[in-house]
Amino acid sequence: MDTLVYDVIIAGAGPVGLFLASELRLAKLTVLVLEQAPDPHSPLKRLPFGMRGLWGPSMEAFYRRGLLERIASQPREDGALGRPTQPKPGAPAADSERRGPAGHFAGIQFDHANIDASRWAYRLPGPGDAQLGAAMEHIERVLATHALAVGAEIQRGRGVTSFEVSEDDVSVQAGEHRYRARFLVGCDGGRSTVRKRAGFELVGTDPYFTGYSVEVDLADPSLLPLGRQYTPTGVLTQWQPGVLGIVDFDGGAAHRAALTIEHVQAVLRRVSCKDVTVTALHLASTWTDRSHQATTYRKGRVLLAGDAAHIHSPLGGQGLNLGLGDAMNLGWKLAATIRGNAADGLLDSYTAERYPVGARILDWTRAQVSIMRPNPHARALEAILRDLIDTRDGATYFAERVWGVSLRYELGEQHPLVGRSCPDFELEDGTRLAELLQTGSGLLLELGGQPSLQSLNGVWGDQVRYISTNVKDRLGLCAVLVRPDGFVAWASDADPNPADVRRAAARWFANANAL
Repeated sequence: MDTLVYDVIIAGAGPVGLFLASELRLAKLTVLVLEQAPDPHSPLKRLPFGMRGLWGPSMEAFYRRGLLERIASQPREDGALGRPTQPKPGAPAADSERRGPAGHFAGIQFDHANIDASRWAYRLPGPGDAQLGAAMEHIERVLATHALAVGAEIQRGRGVTSFEVSEDDVSVQAGEHRYRARFLVGCDGGRSTVRKRAGFELVGTDPYFTGYSVEVDLADPSLLPLGRQYTPTGVLTQWQPGVLGIVDFDGGAAHRAALTIEHVQAVLRRVSCKDVTVTALHLASTWTDRSHQATTYRKGRVLLAGDAAHIHSPLGGQGLNLGLGDAMNLGWKLAATIRGNAADGLLDSYTAERYPVGARILDWTRAQVSIMRPNPHARALEAILRDLIDTRDGATYFAERVWGVSLRYELGEQHPLVGRSCPDFELEDGTRLAELLQTGSGLLLELGGQPSLQSLNGVWGDQVRYISTNVKDRLGLCAVLVRPDGFVAWASDADPNPADVRRAAARWFANANAL
C-alpha cells in the first residue's frame, strides 16, 4: 500500500500510452504506465486482424524520434504484410515513381498514379514520407522496448481502478497499490476507466452495425469469393480463405455477444446470403461504428488521449494514427507545464488543437458507413464516388485526408505553413530536419546561411535550438520556428524580424527574455 510518487501516471500500455511515456521521458520526467492486462500478447494483435496502417503524421512522428526504422523492420514471423509500402524509410521516392493502391475510402481504392503531389506546396519527400503496414503486436513491442530504454516504468496486471484529484496531485489506486502523480493521462481505450471516473462527457452517434473479425473453417470455402462483397444485408470481406470481416447492419445489437460457432454461422449466412457451414471457429471479435468523442480532453490534472478520448469504427484505418497524434501533441506540452516553463494556456491548447482533428475523423468514418449501408441509395452513391476517386482531383483529395497532408492547427498566424508539419529540409551537411528534432526540443531554423536571428540563440535555453544553414530546397522560406512536435509555429518568406519570432515563441516557450 506504499504510495509512490511520479510526475505522470499513464493508464494503458497500448501504442498511445507507450509513445506518450517516451515523449515525457525526453523531458526527464518520472513516468509510470499502468496496464490492466498482465500479458501484452493477443491473437487479435497479430496478422491478419492486428494489421494497422501507419502514414502521414504518425510516420513523421516515429521518424522525428528515431523510431521509424525499428517500426518498419518487422520480424518475418509477423507476416509479409508487415512491410513498408513505397518508399522504404531511408530511401525516399518521388511521387511520380509510385504505383498501385495508395489508400481507400470504404474499400474504394485510390491510386498513387492519380495523385498530384505538386499541389502540396510545403511538402518535401523524405524517409518519413511513406506508408507502412505492421502488426499491432510489433508496434507495441517496439514502443514498449523504447519506453523502458529511455527510463519509463511499466507495470502490467495493474489497471487503474480509482483515483482522487486534489489541487496539487492525483492519488491513483491500482488494485492494492497506490501511487501519486502530478497528472494522470487516460490512454486506456474505448471503455476507459479514467474517462468514466473523472466524469468526462462523451457525445456522438450510436451504431448502425456490428462488425465481426473471424477466422473459421468452412465446409465449402468456394461459396465465398475473395475480396469485398456488398450484399442485400451487409458487407462481407474475405482476405484469405476463412479470414473474414463481416458487417451486419443490426444497430450494433450483437456487439460483445457470445461468439459461438452457431452465432457466427448464422450471421455469416445472413450477410453472405449463402448456405455456408462453419466447421470450426478459431478466432472471433466484434466492433461497431459507434462514434463518440469527449467534449474536452482535459479536466484539471486528468487528461485523455487515443481511444479514451474518441471512439469510432476502424474503417479507413485512422484510429491508431489519430491516437499517436494525440500523444505527440500532448507530450511536450505536458512536460513543459510540469517543468514550469510553459506559456500560459499551453496545456489547454491540447484540446483546442486535437479535438477538431478527432471530430473530423469521426465524420470521415461516418461518411464511409453511409455508403456501405445495404440499400439502393448507398449503392448509387458508391458508384458516383468510384468515378470521382478515379480522377486526378479526387485521388489527390482523398490522399490529403487519409495521409494527413491536410492537417493544420489553427495557431493564429497568417503564413500558410504555420500550423502544418514542417517540411523535412535537407541541410547542407546532409542532416535532415527530422534528425534535429530527436531530442524533443523546438527548433529555430534560419535558411540561407545569413544568421540575422543569431541574437535569439539561447534565449529559450534548451527549449529551442537555433541553427543557421543552407538547405537543398528551402521552398522560398527564410526562417521557421518549429515546435517540439514538428509543427511550424512561425514562418517567414522575407528577411526575418527577431521581434516577430519572439512574439510567436512567447505562445509556446515561456521565458522572461521572450516576452
